[in-house]
Amino acid sequence: MNEHSKQMPARGPDRPEFESELVDSGAIGNVERPLSLTERIVNNEGAQRLAILLVLIVVWELYARWLNNSLLFPTFTVTLQTFWHDVGNGVLVDRTLTSLRTLAIGYAFGLVLAGLFTTFAVASTIGTRILSTLTAMFNPLPAIALLPLALIWFGLGTPSLVFVIIHSVLWAVALNTLSGFRSVPETLRMSGRNVGLKGARYVGLILIPAAFPSILSGLKIGWAFAWRTLVAAELVFGVSSRSGGIGWYVFEARNDLDTATVFSGLLTVILIGLFVESIIFRAIEARTVNLWGMQR
Repeated sequence: MNEHSKQMPARGPDRPEFESELVDSGAIGNVERPLSLTERIVNNEGAQRLAILLVLIVVWELYARWLNNSLLFPTFTVTLQTFWHDVGNGVLVDRTLTSLRTLAIGYAFGLVLAGLFTTFAVASTIGTRILSTLTAMFNPLPAIALLPLALIWFGLGTPSLVFVIIHSVLWAVALNTLSGFRSVPETLRMSGRNVGLKGARYVGLILIPAAFPSILSGLKIGWAFAWRTLVAAELVFGVSSRSGGIGWYVFEARNDLDTATVFSGLLTVILIGLFVESIIFRAIEARTVNLWGMQR
């Protein structure tokens, strides 16, 4: 710094109209105010879902009391009493476990086949053409429409139920998985190839994590298709290995004109669906796509 610059007086701001005084931070107040208990409850997703369920229950109860015909539409309290009665004597528990065992077998086989089809599709162009053609053919075909063929091929029992469940799971999961694989950025694909990944390692380490939101959507759709296909199939013939499932439980109650038991079976189907969606799949989402920042 030369002598001339030392002797220059300090200049004020060029635009004094933009000069502002500093404010004491203590006078601003709380920048981030903690939410009250009421606000936390209102903004909580679980509380919102519970409130919706309570509203539906109240509407159900009021409408049934207004209709006053238990044969057509029993009240929620009567349905709940029937539900707990059949849970207590073990009938509903046994029927539900029978359905869930069959569902687990069919769902697992469907996922394995979907994984094999999709791996083959991403490994070669002809595999993609084959999977796209099969999906276009069989995905619109209702699984319950294959039930007569299943009865002819496998007879009356669990194998027929497993067959229609596999059909309902396979194409939905394969279609969503293939769509997810196709949406993976080319730069990510090239990075996997550059480090020497091929075949199953390439699919497992690159494609599956990048496409997991689509895969998870396919798993949800496949689960929903499988569950309602199983209940519908059990409503048609239902008895497997001398023990019927939840669909057969509803069918028997309908034959006896026991509407409260019918509603109890339907309530069980709904509760299982809510549990799988709200607990199992939400836990998977929280530990994968939400944790990875892939969706909110």
